[in-house]
Amino acid sequence: MPVNNNANAHLSIEQALDQFIERWYQEKSDNDPKALEMDYDSEWPSSCFLQIDNKEQGAMYQWQPQKQAAQDMFERLSDALETPIHPDLIAYYTRYWSYHLSAHSEEGELELLQVWNQQDMERLRGNLLGHALDQKKRKLPLSFFFAITFPDEGMLCINNDNGEVWYEMPGKKPVRKIADNLSDFLQRLNP
Repeated sequence: MPVNNNANAHLSIEQALDQFIERWYQEKSDNDPKALEMDYDSEWPSSCFLQIDNKEQGAMYQWQPQKQAAQDMFERLSDALETPIHPDLIAYYTRYWSYHLSAHSEEGELELLQVWNQQDMERLRGNLLGHALDQKKRKLPLSFFFAITFPDEGMLCINNDNGEVWYEMPGKKPVRKIADNLSDFLQRLNP
């Protein structure tokens, strides 16, 4: 499926993510339906499973990203760091419950990190907090990860000051700017 190259259209993070997920789900439905199956773990439930009742431990079930209800996780993260969190990051992580989403960009293969359930959201909060504290210790600009790149396992991060998307390696200074903002980056991704 072609990338949306309409550079004049500025979409909100929610709109850009909705469009990407719609393209991603359609591409997987058409070409890789096994990617839409997940083994059920009663200790790791999610509203993403399409079958509601009578799920058997370890059995494979279809899943689909599902929109979330309101979250306070980023308010708590902001309080812990004593700094406001960029609204693009908040919109990105609080729009859907989903498993990670594979994608292709001009820069290569990547996986958009997502949250599967409320427990996963709390784990994400801890990881973002640890990442931020490590950056502070190293006197690096505050950024928050939202994707992992392959094969180098670098990170795509949102600069907390201005919302730019940067390629980073853990514990190092940002390497290069990827996009002016997350919405533009999401619009040019291919599933």
